[in-house]
Amino acid sequence: MNIAILSRRSRLYSTRRLVEAAKARGHEARVIDTLRCYMNIAAHKPSIHYKGEDLSGFDAVIPRVGASITFYGTAVLRQFEMMGVFPANESVAINRARDKLRSLQLLSRAGIGMPITGFAHSPDDVADLIAMVGGAPLVIKLLEGTQGIGVVLAETRKAAESVIEAFMGLHANIMVQEFISEAGGADIRCLVIDGKVVAAMKRQAKEGEFRSNLHRGGAAELVKITPEERASAVNAAKIIGLNIAGVDILRSKRGPLVMEVNSSPGLEGIESATGKDVAGMIIEFLEKHAKPHKTRTRGRG
Repeated sequence: MNIAILSRRSRLYSTRRLVEAAKARGHEARVIDTLRCYMNIAAHKPSIHYKGEDLSGFDAVIPRVGASITFYGTAVLRQFEMMGVFPANESVAINRARDKLRSLQLLSRAGIGMPITGFAHSPDDVADLIAMVGGAPLVIKLLEGTQGIGVVLAETRKAAESVIEAFMGLHANIMVQEFISEAGGADIRCLVIDGKVVAAMKRQAKEGEFRSNLHRGGAAELVKITPEERASAVNAAKIIGLNIAGVDILRSKRGPLVMEVNSSPGLEGIESATGKDVAGMIIEFLEKHAKPHKTRTRGRG
C-alpha cells in the first residue's frame, strides 16, 4: 500500500512514528507538506501537484492537519478524496471537530454528557451567560484555541465578567463552560480507532495549573477506564464522524463529560504512557478499510 501522510514537518513524533509503522508493515509512506500542495479542480480528472510533481498512485492518506491550516488542509484532503484516495479521517469530519461549538452542539443533540456550555455575542448578555453555566468559578475558552492556549479559569464572577468582556472587545469567539472541580485538574484522553478505544491515559495538570495538556506541563499515566467512559468516547467519535480520534473526558459527579474530540491526536504522550503501538494500529486500520472511492462523502460537503 502506498500511503501519503499530510504533515508540515516530517520530524514530528507522530509523523515519524506513522512512517515507521507503515514501513514496518511492508508499506510505502511519504510525508507531504500540506501547504506545498496545489490543486487542479477539474470535472473529469481532479489532481494534486506537489513541488512540480503530479501526486497520484496513493492508496490512502493520513491527515495530520494543524488547527492553523484547517481551511487549506481540508481542501487538500478533499481533493484526495475526489481522486478516490481513502482518508484515515474524512475532511468533513475534521471540519466538524475543529469547529468546537458545532461539535458540542452535535454531541448535545445525541445526548452525550458534557460540561454545561454557554455562547453569546453581546456584552449585554454576559451576566445571564455566567448564571447559565452555574456561576463562578467557570472556564472561558477561545473557540480557535488549541493545546490549552486561550483557556482561562475565572475564579470569581467579577473576573469572569472582565475576561469575557475583554475577549468580546477583541471580537474573539469564546464559549463559557462550568468548572468541574471534582476532576481535580485531570482529564482522560481516550484514543479511538475504528469504533474502539485502543488506549487511554490520565493527564494531570501540574501544581497551580488547571489545564492538563501535556504541552502545558501536565503529566500522563496509564488509566483504566469504565464501560461508561469507553462508550462515551466511542459514541463521541462516531457522532463527529471520525475513524481516528482523541476524545478528552472529565470525571464528574454525574458521570463522564466529553470536553473535546480531536481529529489529529498526538501519539507521543499516549504511546509513552500506555506502551501501545498506536501508530501501528492506525496503519492496521488502513489495511482493513483502504479501498478506492470508499470515502463516505467522496469529497462532498
